[in-house]
Order: sequence, then structure tokens, then C-alpha cells
Amino acid sequence: MRLSENEIINFKNHVYEFLQLEQVHDMKKYIQHGKTTTFTHCMVVAYYSYCITLRLPMALDTKSVARGAFLHDFYLYDWHIPDKSHKLHGFVHPGFALKNAKKYFMLNSLEEDIIEKHMWPLTIYKYPKSKESLIVCLVDKFCSLAETLYIPILPKDFKRLNQLSSPTKITN
Repeated sequence: MRLSENEIINFKNHVYEFLQLEQVHDMKKYIQHGKTTTFTHCMVVAYYSYCITLRLPMALDTKSVARGAFLHDFYLYDWHIPDKSHKLHGFVHPGFALKNAKKYFMLNSLEEDIIEKHMWPLTIYKYPKSKESLIVCLVDKFCSLAETLYIPILPKDFKRLNQLSSPTKITN
């Protein structure tokens, strides 16, 4: 799934704010699944979620999808190291990610829902309340499985995405 140049520019502009914060780059220190860092995992989930919302034949909030998906695992610890505070990582990390995201960024209710509900159905009572939240939840499951099984899923555009040095204006 590839994005057009203008779609890439819009995606970059949606997540640019996050990339200015050192704590977001701290996600590069932690392994998410397999050999994939939490930063890369979040970028890939955001990318594919954004792609899907653009291609579906319905009105969806693509900006909130990109932003919520990018911050969905912004919990900033190594869940592989046993610790009481995150003993039940799968159940508790959405709350940590949401708390961190709200600490540093202004989020809308859809972005908050995406972050908080992305672990459904594990979190039975915290289920996605929008199509956008459900898309991110499902893309996260797909990416997590691929990363765990060492199946390459990096988008062909990934190198361009990693070069997010400044916001870009769309040019026609």
C-alpha cells in the first residue's frame, strides 16, 4: 500500500508535532515485538491505519487516525523487563500511553479513544467506539503478529517517513 506524494505530506504534517519531543524518540530505546522498536511499530501502525482510512469509501478522520495510532504505544518502558508497575502490560499500557500523550500533547476525544481502546478485545470493557478506533486496533494486531513472526511489513515509503525533519506544504 503506497501513498501519493500529497498523502505522504499530509501524514507527515499530522505527526510532525510528535517528532519534536525527545520522549517520543525515547520509544526507539524499547523493543516492541521481535526486533522492532516501539517507535517503528507506532510509525508503521500509523502509516497503515492512515492508508486504510484514505482508501475506505466513507468519511473518516484521517488526521486523528494518524495521530492516535502514532501515540497508541507511547508508554516509555521495556515491557520485557519484569516490574510490578506493568506486570499486566497488555491490560495497563494503553492507560500509560494515554497519560503520556495527554501530558505532552493536546488530543481530541477520537485520538484519546484510539490510544485507550487499541488493545481490545483483551480489554473487554474498553472497546473501540468509532470506525477509526477499530481500524487502528485491527492494524495494530496485524503489525504485532507480523513483527513477532519476523515478517517484513515496513512500507516502501518508510525511509521517506523517517525523514520527517520539518512540516511540508502541499504543492500542486
